[in-house]
Amino acid sequence: MNRIIFIEPKPPNFHIFTKFKSPRLGTFILGSLMRQRGWEVGIYVEDLGEIDWDRVRSADIVGISSITSTAPRAYKIADKVREIGIPVIMGGPHPTFLTEEALKHADFVIRGEGEHPLMAFVDAWEKTGDFSSVPALSYKKNGTVVHNPALNYTPDLDIIPFPDFSLFKGKKQLLAEGSILPIQISRGCPFNCSFCSVTPMFGRRYRFRSIENTLKELRQYKGRNQTVFFYDDNFAANPQHTKELLNAMIREKLNFKWSAQVRVDVAKDIELVKLMKKAGCNTVFIGFESVNPDSLVEMKKSQKVEDIVNAIKILRKHHIHIHGMFILGLDHDSRKTVKETVRFAIKYMLTSVQFLLLTPLPGSELYDLLKNKGRILFGDWSLYDAHHVVFKPVNFTLVELQKAQMYCHKKFYSILERIRKLIVGDLRGFFINFYARHLNRLWKKKNKTFLKVLALLRPNRIAEIKIDYKEKVNLS
Repeated sequence: MNRIIFIEPKPPNFHIFTKFKSPRLGTFILGSLMRQRGWEVGIYVEDLGEIDWDRVRSADIVGISSITSTAPRAYKIADKVREIGIPVIMGGPHPTFLTEEALKHADFVIRGEGEHPLMAFVDAWEKTGDFSSVPALSYKKNGTVVHNPALNYTPDLDIIPFPDFSLFKGKKQLLAEGSILPIQISRGCPFNCSFCSVTPMFGRRYRFRSIENTLKELRQYKGRNQTVFFYDDNFAANPQHTKELLNAMIREKLNFKWSAQVRVDVAKDIELVKLMKKAGCNTVFIGFESVNPDSLVEMKKSQKVEDIVNAIKILRKHHIHIHGMFILGLDHDSRKTVKETVRFAIKYMLTSVQFLLLTPLPGSELYDLLKNKGRILFGDWSLYDAHHVVFKPVNFTLVELQKAQMYCHKKFYSILERIRKLIVGDLRGFFINFYARHLNRLWKKKNKTFLKVLALLRPNRIAEIKIDYKEKVNLS
């Protein structure tokens, strides 16, 4: 029996969700497809357990998925696997957009959605060894990089199998009481935010799984003490479809708690919000991004500050917790807008927040813009986690922008705000405050060297320090 091992590399740093580990779905879906083909499959998620290298050595091929911040670790794993003599195939957002970089470490790269290309690749692998007709595949042939044409995005998501978590070595930990299980019911996004790479990766048209197909997967979690996380970039992208799903969940009395990512426009439909609460929603994750109108326009967010305020009021009224995400460092941002942002988050009593640094991810419009202007300073992808300054901002020095993020987290997760949370009965926010304050202190301690580098960095020394940084400064 042929054997394939899938590996999801560990993130390089920690953040507010470090304690609440939940794997990405891609490797589990692809693993399910390979098991259906009769291959023996193993999956390792480094964030949840170590790689069994003895088992890896017995594989016929190894698949590695990578986002930008995990790319250095992914490349290190790929190099080790190839040294053993096993071919490596890579996928995920980072290899999709920087394919030729990934091919320095991998034998093959699948660009974009991987389900159909992987099956076509395995057909060629098992039969002819000729990969010229495999869609969206990149590889080297006689020393020359070949990029096969891509396919259209998968139109029918119902043909994609459910992620088989039993393929994961640490499945008991993943499926334990109180764990968070991811599910995805849609792909694509018609919005075109300048900092986001979702649209280039999955297209601008929303595609949805059918209600029955989604329910079939959700029924697995009925009556279990686990939280389901809807992995979709916008759970309520199609309000009518979402209402049908929520009504079905209520009829079936699934009775588990769940959370989802939504946009502020979810609050414009009160019926939808009520159904979300009734169906078990306890938390929504919303990219508010900014309370500076000019910055919202700059990032092409397609929302107004008034929409943000309305969403917060409506969701709080219906007792749904809000995790708000804000971005700092846009060209229209300043020290004043930073203070206004954290004051806003405190005023409207968000349960929890992340103040993220603007990060030019490959594949995004922002990346191309800043790269063309020579404003990207660091090429170490492990820093591209939205918690490290990697580009030259307009209205801040590098260290000022980094400290602006630290200031916001310290201010929001202060002891005073913890007491306020307790007084108003927000016990969830109260306990998150303890955890977040601890993480803030750890981050500062771990990144002491990075902060020193930022303080030393001057425009006329950028090239020099980029070289020294890669060779001498260890941020791991």
